[in-house]
Amino acid sequence: MIVPKWLAATVVVALVGLAVMLWRSTPPAQRLALRAPAVAGVTGEVASDAPLLAPVSDVTPLDREAKRFNRYDKDKNGPITRDEYLANRRKAFAKLDTDHDGKLSFDEYSVKAIAKFDTADVSRDDRLTPAEFATTAIKRKPRTKAVCPPGAQTAAPAAAEDGAEAQ
Repeated sequence: MIVPKWLAATVVVALVGLAVMLWRSTPPAQRLALRAPAVAGVTGEVASDAPLLAPVSDVTPLDREAKRFNRYDKDKNGPITRDEYLANRRKAFAKLDTDHDGKLSFDEYSVKAIAKFDTADVSRDDRLTPAEFATTAIKRKPRTKAVCPPGAQTAAPAAAEDGAEAQ
């Protein structure tokens, strides 16, 4: 039996939606308890060998969507009109349309690229050498990794025990 693609896709979407609803129906505290086992005899602390987990947010996807909806619904009357939906695009267009004729010329559209080229073209010959072109590359911030000294997790409990023995 061959199943139409649209039917299979609908079933998959329905199952994913059901899984999300079931997951969201579980209180956040129980979800956290399912993900990180606690140390025996100590409440609220996670075993030192357990992986660190990000805190569970109480903000649901529905809350985020409601905030997004409210940002678009400028007059707060319920539905979002076409004008409200396109307002951000109109603002972006107005910033680019420097001569305010309602049309974007190529120069208006590419003003940043033109300025970048002009800044890089030190020789002012309307050509970029490899060295000049290299200055147009996007400058990205290097990713920094958290550096933990080896044995830092095991050294702290040992130091606490030494202090307890000295007293």
